[in-house]
Amino acid sequence: MKKGFLILGVLCLLLLAGCTSRKETDQPADGRMPVVASFYAMKELTESIGGDKVRVTVLIPEGTEPHDFQPTTKSMKALSRARVFVRQGLGMEPWAEEMVRAAENKKMVQVVASRDVEPIRNEDADEIREHGQYDPHAWLSPSCAGKEAAAIAEGLAEADPANAAYYRKNAAAVTARLHELADAYGKKFKTLPRRDFVTGHAAFAYLCRDFGLQQHSVEDVFASGEPNARQMAGLVEFCREHRVKTIFTEAAVSPKTSEALAREVGAKVVPIHTLEGGEGEGDYLQQMEENLQRIYESLK
Repeated sequence: MKKGFLILGVLCLLLLAGCTSRKETDQPADGRMPVVASFYAMKELTESIGGDKVRVTVLIPEGTEPHDFQPTTKSMKALSRARVFVRQGLGMEPWAEEMVRAAENKKMVQVVASRDVEPIRNEDADEIREHGQYDPHAWLSPSCAGKEAAAIAEGLAEADPANAAYYRKNAAAVTARLHELADAYGKKFKTLPRRDFVTGHAAFAYLCRDFGLQQHSVEDVFASGEPNARQMAGLVEFCREHRVKTIFTEAAVSPKTSEALAREVGAKVVPIHTLEGGEGEGDYLQQMEENLQRIYESLK
């Protein structure tokens, strides 16, 4: 039923968007290729690869969870004008395929950034029923982000062959920097006896896979609910037993439960970036490095 309402809503919005003159769908006056990215992390990666050849619009408004997004007239117009649409995939944007069909933009190249990523399966039955079988947060892993950068570069190159070498060169530079970070922090993490950290939102499974770490979270993969009393008691016991001194919190999740946990165990609350929204300072690579450094400091 929910999907039916979404389809009807998309079609109605498309009719409104269709009232726009076709002249508005032409290349922008500055000559940059119009690209739509589903949410902030996809925008950051796309801009790092597209540089001054692209103009990137974010589909999802700030403060909206990507998987809960509902199309608007504005977002339908943006998609109907785009030459490239970049999305994460792995269930992060369950509305995307229907929205793309409704937009009827025959010239638009679609990029599923996670297409070459080995997915991590969700283990919670309720999450699988509601959101799908995979954890979507691959962009928070240096190794996965390199694969996503390559996929984005190929999509931009397909839409704009004249600048293909430029996009591939930028993607190679991003991937090289990600490899440097992975190598540097891989060595750092190996020197530490502790491998477990505590987050508000269980968004770091792919990063943990890269470095042999383990996350313990206040909320689930999709930040959709607070822990019950038993789960909270288990987190308190874990933090005390392992002398956890840092509880990470993210902009997408209410900090109240994390703050209560921190008070209970005598820990501090430290922000960490999920890049689902523009909560941090600096570009994608800077925020990635900041995450790794903060996790490293918490394990020392």
